[in-house]
Amino acid sequence: MTEKALAVDAWEALFRAQVSVLRTLSAEFPTSEISFTEYDVLFNLSRAPERRMRIRDLIPHLLLSQPSVSRLIDRLAARQLVDKLPDATDARGTIVALRPEGYELFKRVAVIHADAIARRVGTRLTPDELAELTNLCQRLRD
Repeated sequence: MTEKALAVDAWEALFRAQVSVLRTLSAEFPTSEISFTEYDVLFNLSRAPERRMRIRDLIPHLLLSQPSVSRLIDRLAARQLVDKLPDATDARGTIVALRPEGYELFKRVAVIHADAIARRVGTRLTPDELAELTNLCQRLRD
């Protein structure tokens, strides 16, 4: 097999595995209080310094396109789960900050969601394979 064919096969396997796992986790998402994509925003904000990020820095971490992210953040702000703040360093920029209410909701959902991830991913790979998968995916993202 050529290197190109190996790369295509690896891509197809990775892409189809990701879609399969994502579909399962979306279907099993443990709450109707927030959607899977709203959870993704809260998850990323919960890991950011001071639980806040500029919108433009948040977008590359999310599963949505930029216009969808802006509307999603507006909905989260309307529900008082996040705050939209002016960026003191850039008058055109906006900071999204996770409110305590949003963080509490995230933590509550994260515990149950982590169980689903462990069942769907953790039971199918050994600890060494999980570590290698994490390493390989990180290399692809860099």
